[in-house]
Amino acid sequence: MMLRLVFLISILLFCSRQARAIDPYKVLGVDKSASQRDIQKAFHKLSLQYHPDKNKNKGAQEKFAEINNAYEILSDEEKRKNYDLYGDEKGNPGFNGGNFGNEGQTYFTTGGPGSSYFTSNTGGWQTTGGKGNAKTFSFSFGGNSDVSGNPFGFGFGDLFSNAFGSDIKGGNQHDGFTFSSPGGQNSQTSPANIQDVNLHLFNKQIKDQGMTWVLLFYTPSAKGYHILESIVEDVISSLLGGIKAGKVDCNRQSLCKDLGVSLSKSARLFIYSYKSSERGSLVEYSGNLDERSLKSFCLDQLPRFSRRIELDQFDFSSDSLGNLPKLLLLSTKKDTPVMWRVISGLYRKRFLFYDAEVHDVSHPALRRLGIQKLPSVVGQLVDGEINVLKQGITAKDLKSGIEDLKTLVESFEKKNTKATLNKAKKPFDNEGGRNIPLLTALNFDNLCGDNTALCIIGVFRSSKAREKLETILSEISRKTLVRRPNHAQTSRDSISYSMLDGNKQSSFLYAFDKSGFKASDTLLLAYKPKKGKIAVLTDELTLEAVEKFVSSVLSGDVQLSKIRQQPVIR
Repeated sequence: MMLRLVFLISILLFCSRQARAIDPYKVLGVDKSASQRDIQKAFHKLSLQYHPDKNKNKGAQEKFAEINNAYEILSDEEKRKNYDLYGDEKGNPGFNGGNFGNEGQTYFTTGGPGSSYFTSNTGGWQTTGGKGNAKTFSFSFGGNSDVSGNPFGFGFGDLFSNAFGSDIKGGNQHDGFTFSSPGGQNSQTSPANIQDVNLHLFNKQIKDQGMTWVLLFYTPSAKGYHILESIVEDVISSLLGGIKAGKVDCNRQSLCKDLGVSLSKSARLFIYSYKSSERGSLVEYSGNLDERSLKSFCLDQLPRFSRRIELDQFDFSSDSLGNLPKLLLLSTKKDTPVMWRVISGLYRKRFLFYDAEVHDVSHPALRRLGIQKLPSVVGQLVDGEINVLKQGITAKDLKSGIEDLKTLVESFEKKNTKATLNKAKKPFDNEGGRNIPLLTALNFDNLCGDNTALCIIGVFRSSKAREKLETILSEISRKTLVRRPNHAQTSRDSISYSMLDGNKQSSFLYAFDKSGFKASDTLLLAYKPKKGKIAVLTDELTLEAVEKFVSSVLSGDVQLSKIRQQPVIR
C-alpha cells in the first residue's frame, strides 16, 4: 500500500514538473495586491487590445483566451484565494489556480462547483460538478470511469480514501481522486456597482422611477460579455450617483423576454432612458466599445425635465402647471448641469424644474433676491412665497453633490407641505377665482415694471389679513373695469394685482412712506411705475371700498403722491 502511495506521489510530481503554469497576475499585468477595480481595468484594456474582431492572427487569439482565463480566476474571490494559496507565479510545481495552456499538457486547478481539472491526454481541460460546500482539486489520467479501465489498474480515489480517512474523498466521476476542503460555493463575483436585475427589482427600482440605468443583457457564454461588463463598471464608477447599472442573465430571467430583448451570440447593452419622454424606455447602445463613447451616450440619455429659461423674461407665477412648487437653478453653465438633470428626473412628479445661465451676480433679478454667489437654487412654494434655498453650491464629486441637492429639495418639500395645508384652509372660490401672486424679486418687473400702467399691491402682516386681501383682489381682478397686462400688448389701462408681505419687505415700503406703514396690518397701494407716483388706501378694506378706490385711481379722481425713492424688493 505504501509503495503504491509513494509511486502515485512520484507520478504526480513528475507530471506537475512538466506543466507549464501561466501566472494570471502576469497575464493581466497586475500585482498580487491589486484591487478588483485594478483587475477590471487591466482586463478591459487588454481585451480591447487583443480582441479577435481587431486581431485575426492566431497569437492574438491565444493571448485573448489567456486574458479571459486570467480574469475568470482573479475576478472570482474564491478562485483567486485558492490560486494564491496553491499556485506559484514562477511556474514551479504545485496547484495552479488557473485554466491555462494547450491540449496534451498537465495542469492543476482549484475545484468547487463547475471547476476545472487537468488531463494528460489530448482531451484538454474538463469540468467537475462539485457538490455541497466542498472545494475540490480534481485530477484525471484519462481512460474509462471504471477501475478496470484505468491504465494503472487501481482506483486512486479508493487508495487515498483508505489512507487518509474522511478528509480525502474518493471519486470515480473522472477515474481520479478528490481533495476536499471546507468553504462555501465558488461563484463569480459581480463588479461592485453592477446589480443583478430580476423582474421584481426592475419593476420596483427601475421602471418609471426617474433614474437612468445601464442594463447589460447577457448569457454567461455570450460573446463580449466580460468586455461590456468591464466598460460599464468604468463608466458607472465615473458617474456614480447619477446613473445606476444592472445586468440580466437571459438564461435565468424571463425579464429579457418580457422586455423584448433577444440574444444570439453576443451580449447587448441598453440604457433605460428619459431623454424623449417622462416615461422611461430602453435605448440600445451600438457605439464603440470604450469608456468615453459609452459615457457620452449615457449622459445624453439623462432626464430633461428642467426647462431652460431666460432670466430676464422669466416669471414664476406665469407657470401654474399642476399647482406644484417650483425650483430654479442659477449657474454659469451653458447647458443644464448633470446634477440638476438627475434631480429633475427623481422629483419630476413633485416639482417644476427650471434652470438659467447667468454669469454676473449684479444681474437685477439676483440683486433683488439677495444672491451673491453662484450657483444658487431658488424655490417658490405653492402659496407664491419665494425662498433662496442655497448659494455658492459646491460638491466634491457627482454622488455627494446629488445627495446634497436631494437633501435640499426634500427639506423644501416639507416646507411646501405646510404651505399647502395653510392654503387649503383658505376660502374656496366656486366661481373659479385665482390666487393673487406674491410680489417677488423675480416677478417684480413683470407685475410692476414700466410696462404696467397701474400696479395694485395688497400689503399684509398676518395670515388672516392675507386671506382677506386675496379674496377681495381675486374678485375685483375678474371685473371688466380692469385687466391684467398682456406681454404682447401694453395699454394705458393695463393693471396688475399682487400681494406683498409687509413683515419681510419693509424696505420696499420705505420707498413710499418713511414709517413703512408699520401701523397698518393691511393696506392697499396703487402704484404707477412710469410716473413714480402712488396712492394709498388704509381705511378698512372691504370689497366695495377697494373696488371704489381702484376705479377712482383709474379715472383720475384720486390725488397721487410722488414716491420717496425707487422701490426695491428683496
